[in-house]
Amino acid sequence: MRKPAVPLPPPPPGRAHEYVPRTPDPALDDTELALARAALTQGRRQPVRALLARTGADWDRRAHRTAVLALEPCAVARAHEWLLAEPGSADAAVLLALAQVRRTLRGKEDAAVARAACRSAAALAPADPTPWLGMLQLERDGGAEAVRIFEEVRTRHRDHHHAHHLMVARLAERRADGGPDPLHEVYDFAAWAAEQAPADCPLAILPVVAHAERYRVLAAHGFAPTDPAASGHWRDGRARGVMKAAFDWWLEWEHDDHPRHLIDLNFLAHAKVLEGRGAEAAALFHRIGRHATPEPWSYPDRDPHQAFHTARAAVLGLRAG
Repeated sequence: MRKPAVPLPPPPPGRAHEYVPRTPDPALDDTELALARAALTQGRRQPVRALLARTGADWDRRAHRTAVLALEPCAVARAHEWLLAEPGSADAAVLLALAQVRRTLRGKEDAAVARAACRSAAALAPADPTPWLGMLQLERDGGAEAVRIFEEVRTRHRDHHHAHHLMVARLAERRADGGPDPLHEVYDFAAWAAEQAPADCPLAILPVVAHAERYRVLAAHGFAPTDPAASGHWRDGRARGVMKAAFDWWLEWEHDDHPRHLIDLNFLAHAKVLEGRGAEAAALFHRIGRHATPEPWSYPDRDPHQAFHTARAAVLGLRAG
């Protein structure tokens, strides 16, 4: 059943002072995840074990929760301890795999070790796309191996949110030295993914993500200004069509129960700010609240807190905190 359209909120009655957290929290609005993460850092395994058991085969939520837990510096050690206590635990194995991936991406682990951990986790839970997501994170371009791994994810969960975002980021890097190209493959991929997904699927926002990722690459290679507001990247006819379609989808189908919906809203709010659609951006910022995400506010080399806070304050009429 379609959800009724969400009316745009009225502007705030006056200028207010509001605190915005300095560091975006990757747990977003998942309070259960935040509590389990705190327990993990304290050396307590049971809350993490219970959280992942409750998550079950909700693959998008499982990927989000495991990936956030894997960010903790202690995650590798805690997962190893868990596997020693419970040999064959798929949850422990996938946490170890994603934690090893994070260490590799930080230059603290050999990629072969992380890939082996991902393969071990995949063997323990053949239906779980999460170990394959870890392997996809290790791919630095959108080449044949990335596509093969992506298809392994899609075989297990066709509309995997995080995997689609990763593929867009990788594909945006293709032909980076070629300059602007309205026919770049990342746009085709994002449009295809949005079209083939169910009508209520958050992948409808993916074309907006592709637009931001392509700007990141163009700016990094000198083909666009490093100030996104000066680039015009969000103001041509094609971009406006993409933004309108995504915003209309959000009004009709908003999924505030999806574990990564705030990531989508940050991309969409960022686009609406740069498009100059203040009222629409305000509606999105009201939904986002304090849950900023590093991407895309950091693009191409900006402080994400400052960029988010400045844009939000301008749109909602708030003073800096």
